[in-house]
Amino acid sequence: AFENNKVDAWVTWEPFLTSAQRQLPTRTLADGSGLASYKRYYLTGTGYAKAHPQVLSVVYDQLHKTGSWLKANPKEAAHVLSPLWGNLDIETVEIANSHRSYQIQPVKRDELGEQQKIADAFFAAGLLPKAVDAGDVEIWKP
Repeated sequence: AFENNKVDAWVTWEPFLTSAQRQLPTRTLADGSGLASYKRYYLTGTGYAKAHPQVLSVVYDQLHKTGSWLKANPKEAAHVLSPLWGNLDIETVEIANSHRSYQIQPVKRDELGEQQKIADAFFAAGLLPKAVDAGDVEIWKP
């Protein structure tokens, strides 16, 4: 729709932002700075985490190693990720990756305030059946 001038503005994220900027006459109106920290979370059920802590450790270690490799090898990473991202051209993937961090970090309880704001907004909008307290979650530690 954006490419065909069916909409005047578009909210998106990487790698689609870089792809659009490289292919179309675009202007970034806002980049989201200061709005959110953009944390990604890997989730598992409490029962599974308690029963298989060694699996979580392996997954965490591999995510950490892979993130380090992606940042240290941008050209090779672009070749790996391009087919996973709809065969975006290598240069677009490389540029998009330069804007991203693949370094995972353990969840810290004192950083869950942003998640609480999101949960509160979802509850207020009727997207959650009951209020959620982000502080009640169990946090796995590597």
